[in-house]
Amino acid sequence: MFCQAGFDQWRATIMPHLPHLSKSQATVLALWSFGMVLARSCALTAVSHLLAKGMKRQEQTVRQQLREWYDEVPRKRGPKRQALPVETCFPVLLGWVVSWWQGTQLALAIDATALGTRFVVLAVSVL
Repeated sequence: MFCQAGFDQWRATIMPHLPHLSKSQATVLALWSFGMVLARSCALTAVSHLLAKGMKRQEQTVRQQLREWYDEVPRKRGPKRQALPVETCFPVLLGWVVSWWQGTQLALAIDATALGTRFVVLAVSVL
């Protein structure tokens, strides 16, 4: 179940590690990641349903907010919406992981998966 205090703590953890994100971007990233853990799924429907129920918000509103995280600028609502260059996130996230690392070697796995002709997922995982 959604816990506002837990979410606030998670958002407060994310923000200093990703200082290049706006407050809104950091909030939606926190919603996505917190919701995925609670829902035990990364599916938009599962995450938006769980978050909406826990936050007592309309499911479609939460779904749209999450969707705009990865939408291109022309598909986003509102005049101040901006793109998030994902390539700026990887070095910062990797630095965050490495700051906890105690070993001498770090293994990475890279996978590119095309979802039709519209979407390509490049996954870089720290093993």
